[in-house]
Amino acid sequence: MTDDTTAAGAAERGHLLRVLGVAFGIAVVVGGTIGQGILRTPGIVAENSGAPVLIIVLWVLGATVAWIDSMSTVELASSIRQAGGPFTFAQRAFGSLPGLAVGICDWLANLAVIAFIAVVFAEYLHRLGIATDVPLGAMAAVLVLLAGSIQLLGTKAGGRSQEIGSAVKAALFLVLILALFFWPRGAPVANVVTPETATAVTLGGVIVSLRAIFGTYQGWNSAAYFCEEVRDPGRDIARATFSGIAVVAAIYVLANLAYMSVLTPAEMAGSRLVAADAAARVFGPAAEPVVTAVSLISLVTVLNTMVMTFPRVLFGVSRAFNIPVFNRVAANGTPRAALFATLGLAALLASIGVYDLLLAFSVSLLAAMGMMANAAVIVMRVREPGLERPWKMPLYPFPAILALVINGVLWLAFVSEDPWTALQAFVALSVLTAPAWLVMRRTQASAVKEFT
Repeated sequence: MTDDTTAAGAAERGHLLRVLGVAFGIAVVVGGTIGQGILRTPGIVAENSGAPVLIIVLWVLGATVAWIDSMSTVELASSIRQAGGPFTFAQRAFGSLPGLAVGICDWLANLAVIAFIAVVFAEYLHRLGIATDVPLGAMAAVLVLLAGSIQLLGTKAGGRSQEIGSAVKAALFLVLILALFFWPRGAPVANVVTPETATAVTLGGVIVSLRAIFGTYQGWNSAAYFCEEVRDPGRDIARATFSGIAVVAAIYVLANLAYMSVLTPAEMAGSRLVAADAAARVFGPAAEPVVTAVSLISLVTVLNTMVMTFPRVLFGVSRAFNIPVFNRVAANGTPRAALFATLGLAALLASIGVYDLLLAFSVSLLAAMGMMANAAVIVMRVREPGLERPWKMPLYPFPAILALVINGVLWLAFVSEDPWTALQAFVALSVLTAPAWLVMRRTQASAVKEFT
C-alpha cells in the first residue's frame, strides 16, 4: 500500500494529513502576522514614544513578549498534536464546556476578521480604479470565496500557496525597505505629513505604543493550528513558530529604521499611514500604487492564512463533539464542510457589514484566550506529568506566568477601555455556548447508544 493510499484512507475516516513541513509553518506565521499593522502602527508608536532609540526598543520588546508568550502554545501544540488550536488546549486542560467556549470564540471572532480583511482588500482595489461600480460588500464576499477555492485543492496545494504568498510578501517588504534606505530622494511632496511638536515620553504613551505593537505581532500562533498536519510536530512547531517570529521582528525593526531614514519621528507621529508618506518622499506621486500593491499582497496572504486555518477550528470542535458532516475530511486533506461553512458565513458578514460588531466583541475575548493558553500549560504539567513533551519551555513555569500577567494586563486594559462592550461580548458568548454544549452532549450520547 502506498503512502498516498494510506493518507487518502486516513482522510476518509476523518483525519487530517501530515504533509506540511517547517517551511509552511514559517510561511503561515509570517503570512498570518504581517499585514496592515506595520504600515500604520509606526505612526501611533512615534506619536506616543517619539525618541528613535525608544521606538526600536519597543518593537524589539514586542517581539520578545511574543516569543515568551509563544512558549506555552508551542509546548501544548507539540505535545497534544490535534487540530483546533486554543480549543484543543482548553478542552484538554479545563474540560469540554470551557473548550467549547474557546472554540466558538476563536471561530466567530476570526470570521469577522476574514470579512474585515476582505472589505479592506476591496477598498484598495477601488483605490486602484478596479471594479469601482461593484459594491464593496459584494466584492469582499467574492474575494472570500476565491481565497477559499484554493483550499479545495487540498492541504498540499493550500500549504504551497501560503509558502509562495509569504515569500513574495517578505520580498516586497524588503524591496520597499531597501528603496527607502537607498533610493535617490525625489522632489519634496507638499503636505506629505504635518510635523507635530514632539511630546514628552510618558508611561501612558509607552503603554499605548506597546499595546499597538502587540497587536501587530498577533498571528505568531498560526503554526499551532496545524500541529496535526505537520510531519514532525514535536520539533517543527517550535522551529516554525520561533523562526517565524524572528522573521517578522526583523522586518518590523528594519521597516521602522527605513521610515526614520526618510521621516523624523515627529513627522511619523503626524502620519496615519507612515509607509505611504515615507514612500511619497522617495517616489513622489508613484508612491501610492507602490504602497497599495504591498498592502494588497499583505492582505491576500493574511486572508489565505485565515481561510486555511479556521475551518480547522470548526473541524476540531465538530470531531470532539461528534457533529456530523463538519467532522469529515476529504481525501486531499481539506475539511470541506467546515471550509464551506467558514467561507459562507464570512462572505455573508462581509456583504452585509455586521462584522464590525463581532470585531468589537472579540477584542476582550481573544485577550482572555491568550491567558487561557498560558494557564493551560501549567494545568497540563500538573494533571498529565507523564505526557510526552518533545519541546518544553525553558525555566518553567516563569515564561508562562510572565505571559499570563502580560495578557492579563492587556485584558484589563481592553475591558476598562470599553467595559460595556466587553460585558456584552461575554454574555453573548455564554448565550451561544450553553445551548450549543447541551446539543453537542446529546449528540455524543446518541452516538454512544447507536454504537453500543
